[in-house]
Amino acid sequence: MSHVLVVDDDAAIRTVVGQALRRCGHDVTSVATLAQLDRALAGGAPDILVTDVILPDGDGIDHIRTVAERYPALPIIVLSAQNTLTTAVRAAEVGAYEYLPKPFDLDALTQAVAGALARGGVFADEGPGEEEQALPLIGRSAAMQTVYRVIARVVSNDLTVLISGESGTGKELVARAIHDLGPRRAAPFVAINMAAIPRELIEAELFGHERGAFTGAAQRNAGRFEQAAGGTLFLDEIGDMPMEAQTRLLRVLQSGEFTTVGGARTIRTDVRILAATNRDLAQQVSSGQFREDLFYRLNVVPIALPSLRERRQDVPLLARHFLDIAVAQGLPRRRIDASAVDLLVAHDWPGNVRELENLMRRLAVLARDEVIDADTIRAMIGRPQTAVAAPAADPDLAVAIRQLIDRIARERPEALDDGTLYDRVIGEVERPLIEAMLARHGHNQLRAARAMGINRNTLRKRLDTLGIPVRGTDGTASGT
Repeated sequence: MSHVLVVDDDAAIRTVVGQALRRCGHDVTSVATLAQLDRALAGGAPDILVTDVILPDGDGIDHIRTVAERYPALPIIVLSAQNTLTTAVRAAEVGAYEYLPKPFDLDALTQAVAGALARGGVFADEGPGEEEQALPLIGRSAAMQTVYRVIARVVSNDLTVLISGESGTGKELVARAIHDLGPRRAAPFVAINMAAIPRELIEAELFGHERGAFTGAAQRNAGRFEQAAGGTLFLDEIGDMPMEAQTRLLRVLQSGEFTTVGGARTIRTDVRILAATNRDLAQQVSSGQFREDLFYRLNVVPIALPSLRERRQDVPLLARHFLDIAVAQGLPRRRIDASAVDLLVAHDWPGNVRELENLMRRLAVLARDEVIDADTIRAMIGRPQTAVAAPAADPDLAVAIRQLIDRIARERPEALDDGTLYDRVIGEVERPLIEAMLARHGHNQLRAARAMGINRNTLRKRLDTLGIPVRGTDGTASGT
């Protein structure tokens, strides 16, 4: 008979868990505090420890770090209502066998106990050194808990991960979380979007090229593999990679070596590969559009991201998060009332989290009232996005924006892939907009702000951020 020690300050959970484990034939001791845990351990180590995180006299994960050092063979299962990626990763750091977010399924717990006793395995060998880090993933739904647990298992190793999911579900955020929480976090994270690069240039982008390798190659350029040396290379939209590039990528994954386009010297690579797709790669393999051997090389650890429709309970949390970000960027503070939350949760979100983020940004700019109600949400969701950005239909403006993007690509080509392009373009458009509106309203900031639908404090922040000189109503420079 195996002895299970359960630590939880909730008497109801201790009772229910104890009954379930006893029905499975285990001997169970239940305690409510870390002090009681230490006294129980003084009488001899159990076969398995099941513990909550937040306890009356301390943090369970911090405490079991010491317990794990004293009893390295003791399997530990962590239970927690603090069901975030942070908790999952912290559980991995201390070598927990399993992490179960509350409310948990009793069958899942009894199976975890059985598995831990049978294998004596650990959740993860080691994790990142820092206790807490800023994490990009938000959500407490069951679907996201599954994602968090897989991420926690892979952060400390170099296994190749294939992240799948619809557009807008946050595939690059997952890739960045894996990098930022892992041992390579001090090295570069380099992303490349296969769908955004002309087919004939993909190999040069990935592996670099020598001077004269092709028309226009005026100098040697390092490819993404070299740029990511020691770090992580994120291959986004891998399903759009042409077959010839797939063959060369497979050779690199097999040998860890490559040559530049037009080069003869073999370069040894040390990068972790993460890939993502919104396509069904297995179907592409069946249709001959994707190499089967490359698919299996990439799909060592699959992470399937849920659509926002599959994690509706996360919508309110995400919406408020995006509104907070808007405030940090100088936009007016907005709040959403209960009727608006209900409508957001009920919406189908074909564009997933990205669509929700864009909606919150538009609401922060265009909503007339601080409190956003269901009618405001309904009007905004029903409004085509082109209506919000109607000036883009002007052919001269469209040409100017394309020219701006071309200039950015020439001056800083990585900006096309590093997630900063939107803010760069908006920043370039915002300055002349503010300057024009100030001039139109005689440099009266209050009238200019009202005309643009923002408050005066927001305008002042943008003037300071953009370095636009403040002028008086007579047009002369002002010191205030």
